[in-house]
Amino acid sequence: MDHDVTDVAEARYELVISVDARRSGEYDDIEKTRMRARIYRVLETAFTHTKVARDSLHLEDRGDGVLVSVSGQVPVSRLLGLWMVEVHEKLRDENRALRVPLGLRVGMHVGPVRHDDRGIAGRAVDLACRLADSTVARQLLDAERADLVLAVSGSLYEDVVSGGGKFIEPARYSAARLELKEGPVTAWFHLPGRPAPDMPVAPAARPDAGDTDISDVNDADDVNDADDADRTFDPGDVDDPSDVGELGARYHVQGDMSQHSGNVYQQPVHIGRTTGDAGRRKG
Repeated sequence: MDHDVTDVAEARYELVISVDARRSGEYDDIEKTRMRARIYRVLETAFTHTKVARDSLHLEDRGDGVLVSVSGQVPVSRLLGLWMVEVHEKLRDENRALRVPLGLRVGMHVGPVRHDDRGIAGRAVDLACRLADSTVARQLLDAERADLVLAVSGSLYEDVVSGGGKFIEPARYSAARLELKEGPVTAWFHLPGRPAPDMPVAPAARPDAGDTDISDVNDADDVNDADDADRTFDPGDVDDPSDVGELGARYHVQGDMSQHSGNVYQQPVHIGRTTGDAGRRKG
């Protein structure tokens, strides 16, 4: 999509798609170049097969992923349905020849997007990126040994997903409450081709955890002060997804967060270093 700089004052309601690669920091320079090429092959093939015209898209390279906004002229249901099917199929094709499969986390949200000559911005963009980067999305890829996870905002689930449609099955989504820097949100998670995922259990956070930024932590062990109490969520317990905040596990999402239990890290520590054997695949 080509936008004049004067358009920056006018927000356009568009679908924002954030795509991130799993554990991209573990790729060396040569493999990272190949990984990036695979991501673009997957996305562009899916757009072509879904008949989404190139001039309906804005794509920004993010190094280990891609940020996309889609014109409001393209039905959102097409991206949630057929496009996700095509992404999944092409990703599986790419992974058949790989010893370590490429994993993708996809976040989606519809909202006002502002374009300028450098790219796109707005809260809708921020939310889509945080969904893709969320701890829950990361955990689901690992726990389910999946290649692809989709995270959609609560409003996108209510407005589009919940009504179903071609290749859209709301019963295959599970909800979680995320604590973002901007405030708590409900998100819905889906593993294409699989039943609704069991949501990972997360420790309840301290009351002041929302004021803590991972970038302020000098020692990774300092983030291990959270209460060990666990809270789980069964979507069947509530009639209204907005009630998830009372029953669901709460996850603090403030960027690249590491996961740990008893000072044993289960994921890479994304504060400039990786601890011990964290993040390595078991044979």
